[in-house]
Amino acid sequence: MVGIDIGSYEVKAILLGKTPDGYAVTRHMSVPIKKGAVNDHDIRDTEAVTDCLRQIKQALPKGIKYVAVAVSGSAVMTKVIYMDASLSEEEMEAQIEIEAENLIPYSLDEVSIDFEKLNTNSVDHSKVNVLLTACRTENIDGRVDALDMVGLEAKVVDVEGYALGRAHELILGQLPDGAKNKTIALIDIGANITTFAVIENGETTFIREQAFGGEQFTQSILSFYGMNYDEAEQAKLQGELPRNYMFEVLSPFQTQLLQQIKRTLQIYCTSSGRDKVDYIVLCGGTASLEGMTNLLTAEFGVLCLLADPFQGCLYADDGIKAKLQPQINKYMVACGLALRSYGQWRT
Repeated sequence: MVGIDIGSYEVKAILLGKTPDGYAVTRHMSVPIKKGAVNDHDIRDTEAVTDCLRQIKQALPKGIKYVAVAVSGSAVMTKVIYMDASLSEEEMEAQIEIEAENLIPYSLDEVSIDFEKLNTNSVDHSKVNVLLTACRTENIDGRVDALDMVGLEAKVVDVEGYALGRAHELILGQLPDGAKNKTIALIDIGANITTFAVIENGETTFIREQAFGGEQFTQSILSFYGMNYDEAEQAKLQGELPRNYMFEVLSPFQTQLLQQIKRTLQIYCTSSGRDKVDYIVLCGGTASLEGMTNLLTAEFGVLCLLADPFQGCLYADDGIKAKLQPQINKYMVACGLALRSYGQWRT
């Protein structure tokens, strides 16, 4: 399956092949999307999204038609519930359907539900932890229908935070030995949303989103220097800003971003009983801002890195790697989706 990440700034796709010691990039592509076409992860302009998907389809090898996509934002709810360990999956499903009205704050006519059995409950061994996920059906249908219109089929609809968490296996090689058994916070800083996934001993145990991202930085440039949106975006990407921009716009933005990250990691620590995470890995289009990793390392006292799966277990031909490596950290959610090809999933 090709992993396709439909963001508010661009649509990113990546296709991974399995190798003896990791994964290889077979195809990749990112297509800018019309501003406003996707808002709060909700598709508002289907035509704009299908145009992006059509370009991606043309770049894929012939015969590739299955896709893994993700939903996210306010339309998605995840919750860990406790059920009798003796129940079969069919019995769990029947019980969840009966109790769903008490568990989900939406009308059941408007949502799609799925669940996954996790581990035995640490307090009561007769119980098992079950991850329950609900999403407004219209958000799922928006993605499925857009893919269908270009001849692609959504085989897996994931939750973005869990797709991000899954991608951690690609960057373990970047981290010190033994990181697999440590606590890693993956933070994807997108245009409008910052997504958090905390991985403990290889399992994603905490996900969260904050409505904050690179768009706020662009807006600061726009207002401070009297540019229009396109000029501000171009200046940001090309590094063509006034010499004192670091003091005037970058530092205040980084302070705001740091507060968002600090608040979310405090929520994680409170809920998990931990003092701190062991490592922080940044990804997403805004993650490579100058000084971000040093700032977080100094603030939290832990190693903070910019995600580069090519230093982990991701491989590619020299031509693909040279083009993709400078922006690979933007593809972490798409990579996590593409990895669903090599794990178990219900048909």
